Amino acid sequence: MAKKALILIADGTEEMEFTITYDTLVRAGVESLIVCSRGVKILPDTTLRPLEAGPDKYDALVIPGGLKGAEALAQSTEVQTLVRQYYEGNKIVAMICAGTLAAKTAGLPHQPVTSHPVIQNELNTLYDYQEEAVVVSNKVSGKGTLVTSRGPGTVFPFAFKLVELLCGKAKSDEIRGPMMFPPGIPYPY
Repeated sequence: MAKKALILIADGTEEMEFTITYDTLVRAGVESLIVCSRGVKILPDTTLRPLEAGPDKYDALVIPGGLKGAEALAQSTEVQTLVRQYYEGNKIVAMICAGTLAAKTAGLPHQPVTSHPVIQNELNTLYDYQEEAVVVSNKVSGKGTLVTSRGPGTVFPFAFKLVELLCGKAKSDEIRGPMMFPPGIPYPY
């Protein structure tokens, strides 16, 4: 059965962070649906319908950054509920750049995270903040895996890590080659 990912976008979402993640997941065979909570110029597959977006239908929830878009998503009560449902449902919750604000607004427990430096001060006291390219936290027993990353420059390792978690390391390695990801850049970080 194919793995599935739900990618949320809003007006102001960082285009690279969502398109590279989306493209990388699709190359790995992960069925990916793009959903928006507000009108955007990039045409999403659908609008956010929380009852159709739950963790019973997808294996991962992805929240890209871009400060304006991340703030809109993080302030959405529907998105906060989805983040908690995915996390409580032992699924993958992935956030990049300012998207990590959604961990805070959803009330996820203390654990390692990273983000773009512009929001670091909002996360320092609530989480074990790390200045790594990609941080994977499955430290809370019985809960989901939280994957966070820093920004547009770390989106490829972020996306490869999601493929690895969803489909295995062999699949992640398989798609990296044809994408011409530079072999001299250490991965995983």
